[in-house]
Amino acid sequence: WARMGSFKYLLLAPFVIAVATGNDDGDDWAWHMMVITMIRYLVAQIFISLSRFHALTKHTRIQANGIQYKQIDREDHWDDFFILQLYTATLVHYLPYLGYSDFPLFDSKGMWQLLMFHAGPAEFLYYWLHRALHHHYLYSRYHSHHHASFVPEPITGSVHPFAEHVMYTAVFAIPLLGPFFMGRASISMFYAYLIGFDIMNCIGHCNFEFFPRWFMSIPGMKYLIYTPSFHSLHHSRVRKNFCLFMPIYDHMFGTVDKSSDILYEKSITGNAVPVTAPDVVFMGHGTTLLSAFHAPFALRSFSSRPFEEKWWMRPFWPLCALVAVIIRFIGRPYTHDKHRLRNLKLETWVTPAFAIQFFFKGQWPWINSKIEEAILEADRTGVKVVGLGALNKNEALNGGGVLFVEKHPDLRVRVVHGNTLTAAAVLQKIPSDVTEVFVTGATSKLGRAISLYLAERGVKVIMMTKSKERFEKIRAEAGDSAAPLLHHCETMEPGSKCNQWIVGRFCSPKEQAIAPAGTTFHQFVVPPLLETRSDCVYTELPAFAMPEDAKDFKTCEMTMDRGCVHACHAGAIVHTLEGWDFHEVGAIDHTKIDSTWEAAMKHGFTLK
Repeated sequence: WARMGSFKYLLLAPFVIAVATGNDDGDDWAWHMMVITMIRYLVAQIFISLSRFHALTKHTRIQANGIQYKQIDREDHWDDFFILQLYTATLVHYLPYLGYSDFPLFDSKGMWQLLMFHAGPAEFLYYWLHRALHHHYLYSRYHSHHHASFVPEPITGSVHPFAEHVMYTAVFAIPLLGPFFMGRASISMFYAYLIGFDIMNCIGHCNFEFFPRWFMSIPGMKYLIYTPSFHSLHHSRVRKNFCLFMPIYDHMFGTVDKSSDILYEKSITGNAVPVTAPDVVFMGHGTTLLSAFHAPFALRSFSSRPFEEKWWMRPFWPLCALVAVIIRFIGRPYTHDKHRLRNLKLETWVTPAFAIQFFFKGQWPWINSKIEEAILEADRTGVKVVGLGALNKNEALNGGGVLFVEKHPDLRVRVVHGNTLTAAAVLQKIPSDVTEVFVTGATSKLGRAISLYLAERGVKVIMMTKSKERFEKIRAEAGDSAAPLLHHCETMEPGSKCNQWIVGRFCSPKEQAIAPAGTTFHQFVVPPLLETRSDCVYTELPAFAMPEDAKDFKTCEMTMDRGCVHACHAGAIVHTLEGWDFHEVGAIDHTKIDSTWEAAMKHGFTLK
């Protein structure tokens, strides 16, 4: 059913229908199987969220490397075995003459038998099956699929080819069949074994140490339960540490990696991956309330693709609104994701605010306090550059970062709005032979810089703004040859004769209709325009594909394509790569647009 995509979940429908229509059997089998399956999904989600919450895991990480989109896609069918085991157990339950039914709710002796059948035959058989799967013939055809995940995530333990799942299901059935043949089976054993199995499977594939030292110091414990660092060595060195959950068989048969205890000690004490400051921090924020679903620690697969609101999210809007209220009072900036580019460590931090909050002036002091908190934390820890993304650098909010630089003149970290590269990205898409452009949002930070840049290169610029005073101030900055090319208008009508629109504010369908056929709308407005004109061209928001040697990208930057970042984010990275020692805040220095563009090209960024 892998080819069914999301339609595979229709395979759960017979169980739902049986419960809903009252056609379940005397064991309430369909009901219990559905509850167990839902809990299994919940367990997986909890561990995915925990493993990606950097504040919780940064002090006990095992491997420094991150994961890539390729691994996310390969593991996208991680839950197939839920469905396989659901149907397998149901098939056995309904087999005629077997009598695998009429279970009591609980049997204490059966639970002990369950544990014994797992620790004995199940663990033993799994150990030797696993070793066999590492034989070249079987490894290349089957098990290598699992080991392609060099850095595991909690659900990696569920990612195997179908034939391997069948073998494992047969082995893991032993603890559930053993108590039955001894007359001690119960409904509770299904809950205990299937859910407990998933918990242990997730723990072993976390890239952070889970068990505290006091627990692992209990005599004999290291033989009875594995740790994430123990199993991590199996993924990195392949031919050691084969056990399922109990290392005793590795100790018995001489396959324990000698560095297992050392790696555990390093991981639990924070020495395996020491916490160090990133070189570049980019500050983002939530967009719509439903964008909470796109956080890396929310929905793993969904966050690996460009953000788009889906119909199934809407019922959760009240929950997202509640989250927004809670973080308004207790939220603080947090680490959203981590990447690498050559010798640079890159991190994205998030201001605990959604876009709607930026439009209420009463929220500005609180929002600025959170941005300031992040900048001071970055300065304290040795970050080189903090880039301000989206509304975090709003002119009315903090003057494009000026507020923080003036308040803290001794900052060692450089504050960068990145809009010089954003302006360059917009300008690169304008034909070189253009003679006239129409600019909305003309007196904004970007509108001003783009207008001055084009006028100085002989292009007539029609600047649409209601403020004559702000227009005159900009024209006063232009040189003698450029000033006459800057023209002021207060309505959209002058745009009816120009086919190159540079759009820096929202334009309604009615306003877009004024443009002549064949117009190109060059956008730097957020959110982007509704594309209502089929006879016109709409450019994408300024963005860059990261250089090919960028690593550890597993999530998309909101609506950006995979491996792409907003131009202002790229601007902060370029600022660091070039070693520029100035703040890039406030008004854009349009004389630096060309040099900033050249630097981005030199370092391998590609305009989208």
